[in-house]
Amino acid sequence: MSAIHESTTDEGTPRAGTRLVDRAQYGLAAFLGIVGAYVVYDATTLSDGFADQPVQPYAFPYAIGGILLVLAVMLANATARGDVPQAEEGEDIDLTQPSDWATVAKLAVVFLANILLIDWLGWAITGAILFAGTAYVLGSRTVIRDVAVGVALSVGTWYGFYSGLGLAIPAGILDGVL
Repeated sequence: MSAIHESTTDEGTPRAGTRLVDRAQYGLAAFLGIVGAYVVYDATTLSDGFADQPVQPYAFPYAIGGILLVLAVMLANATARGDVPQAEEGEDIDLTQPSDWATVAKLAVVFLANILLIDWLGWAITGAILFAGTAYVLGSRTVIRDVAVGVALSVGTWYGFYSGLGLAIPAGILDGVL
């Protein structure tokens, strides 16, 4: 942690009544501010959409950029007041164990397979493979249920994007069926 005591004794311990200053939080606040300002600037370069659209394309970037700017100011103010984040205890993981790079590699293979197969098989199939493969790599052994949930999620998201948002996601070999 980058917390630094403003005033310490000769032994390096904090003096009574001193507060911690976490300078890394100022860096994060600056990063949030820069990203928020860029998103707002980038939104100014977007052109209007169709006249009948109730929400224009630049509405969301303005909202996200504004939220990022507000969060940057709030974080800087909290840091100036002396708020310091609590150290993560790792309640669901054992921090004494090393990273499981074999699992990370297997997840990368599942994700890469999705990237390589999506144009040919389509999202409805590769999304199900992505969900079921990820669940299997992370320890699930109920393959039938995982595939069923994956199919429901991928077909649901395909229709949500295609019908709800008007965005074409690859249908692949199911083109004309979906």
